Amino acid sequence: MLDWLQSLAHLIDGFTQPRAVLIAENTALRQQLIILRRRAPKHLVLTCTDRLLLTALYRLFPKVLNHIHILHPETVIRWHRMGFKALWRWKSRARGGRPRISKETRNLIREMSIANQLWGAPRIHGEILLLGIDVSQSTVAKYMVKHRRPPSQSWKTFLDNHARDIAACDFLVVPTIGFKMLYAFVVLAHDRRKILHVAVTDHPTTQWTAQQLVEAFSWGEAPKHLIRDNDSIYGAVYKAKLRALGIRDGPTALRSPWQNAYVERVIGSVRRECLDHVIVLNAAHLHRVLKAYAQYYNSARTHLSLEKNAPVPRLISASGTIKSTPHLGGMHHEYARIE
Repeated sequence: MLDWLQSLAHLIDGFTQPRAVLIAENTALRQQLIILRRRAPKHLVLTCTDRLLLTALYRLFPKVLNHIHILHPETVIRWHRMGFKALWRWKSRARGGRPRISKETRNLIREMSIANQLWGAPRIHGEILLLGIDVSQSTVAKYMVKHRRPPSQSWKTFLDNHARDIAACDFLVVPTIGFKMLYAFVVLAHDRRKILHVAVTDHPTTQWTAQQLVEAFSWGEAPKHLIRDNDSIYGAVYKAKLRALGIRDGPTALRSPWQNAYVERVIGSVRRECLDHVIVLNAAHLHRVLKAYAQYYNSARTHLSLEKNAPVPRLISASGTIKSTPHLGGMHHEYARIE
């Protein structure tokens, strides 16, 4: 502190001295500085008072930066910027006002705005209030995620809202032990991926396919739309039967099996989990195997898209003895607890 006062006194005294005296003093001081720098260490230890004095001189007289030789001019400039940031940090400190919003509440607002893109700030604010969180609507609007495009539901939500009214059908070809080709017809409901009907024939026709629709859908329970490919077997008789059942025909585009992805996925599962491990003897044998697999598929097999449950939901049980039930002759098993 004493050194700082002495420097201040010399500064005031310098304003009263003649110019020639100041030049002589500066020359003497510079020569002394040159002598001291010869034996000074590379890294000088400066106190906070030293930094404050040099920064104040630079603030008042910027040209003094050209006469500083014990450190780099950029160092003094960096000190000045650090002091400027510290000053504004102190001036911008919290002085009361509204309480800060917790991180959990901010994350909840962001999650709601992302999951419900059709909701605005008033709707989200209402949900927040019902959860017992007291925040203003302006706060909700502040922390909502701003969407670049107009609000819209996701494709997953769109498909889920229509899945109950959509079914799909397709054929798969299965060779027998005698290399005869059999045709299996599969009908699948989209909402729970449930196999509604399987049938087998060695000579599929439009009339036979139309009859399978009658057997698959009871009156009053038919879907609104039925997706199928562009096979020529779906002819005029098939379309007439669809109209009679009140079902709208939904053919896919040419060479676009991905548009009928659900039933294609089921056919792949039938092959990988059943038919690839069975030698088919005849049509009756194939029909029995497919009926057994459909029963296992609907009532026991878990699905990732159904939250790892079966199309016909299985109940969760945490007590009792675990027992396995074989399906398809022991190729697959179902596990359940028995009291």
